[in-house]
Amino acid sequence: AHPLEKKAVPALSQNDTNTLQLAHYLELLELNLYTGGCNNFTDAQYTSAGFPAGFRENVCVIAGHEQVHADTIASILEANGVAPLPACTYAFPQSVDPKSFVSLANMITTVGIGAYLGGSELLADNPTLEEASASILTVEARHDSYLRAGIGASPFPTNFDTGLSATWAFNLAQMFIVSCPQQLPLTTLPKLNLVSPTPPQNLQPPVPAGTVVTFSWDPSTFFVPVAPGTQLYIAMVNQNVSAPIFQPVTSTGTGQGTVEVPDGVNGTAFAALTTFSGGLDLDQLTQFGTLAGPAEVVL
Repeated sequence: AHPLEKKAVPALSQNDTNTLQLAHYLELLELNLYTGGCNNFTDAQYTSAGFPAGFRENVCVIAGHEQVHADTIASILEANGVAPLPACTYAFPQSVDPKSFVSLANMITTVGIGAYLGGSELLADNPTLEEASASILTVEARHDSYLRAGIGASPFPTNFDTGLSATWAFNLAQMFIVSCPQQLPLTTLPKLNLVSPTPPQNLQPPVPAGTVVTFSWDPSTFFVPVAPGTQLYIAMVNQNVSAPIFQPVTSTGTGQGTVEVPDGVNGTAFAALTTFSGGLDLDQLTQFGTLAGPAEVVL
């Protein structure tokens, strides 16, 4: 049982409710992912792929953690008269073997970590919930470190983890969602697709600064008109959400362009296409600066 169950949780504000609904939404996504990683591959498959003995068993343990996290959040919402959203239908076509599963799990867990970090300030008026959220966040970070170490990557690739806005976290999850009986009331943004490079399955070696990264997008889906020939930029959020790094896009055709990985960006970055050349933080990018995105870039 979570320690929260022994405490009286203050009434939820609207911010509290919104943050918990997103957390529950992402926990259900992770639960489905890790359940598949537990059930779809055998111990022998994990071992032959180079993972240490007991790795599959621990993937199953992680799935159990995600179930407890989802149930705990749901119970808080229900205790306050709020119905938690039901599970969606998910698809993970990238997960075809143990290595691709773990690479994908790293990406999705990183989104969950970012959502908890980004949501923490919205729970500041409710210390009990803030503590509960933090206690889940630290476990999620342990999950990700275990996965990365198991695949041969650094378990701690950055000095800081990267927070995400609710809208960005929601949109990153859509890649794996087929349909939902009830959807969160968040804006679905135009898609930004990472074309290349795709990270190697063992996440090694890290993508160095100066590497050319190709993105694609559909200009017809933009929420605002953008004149042909307008200089576009990729804003990369990595660790410091107050200072995204803006890189000019070199167009390689309609709806496609390249940027170079800037110095100091490593681990996982979140990229958005924008007409702004700088000066926006993550919240401003979310509110009015994103033409398309975000895309998750594993470096």
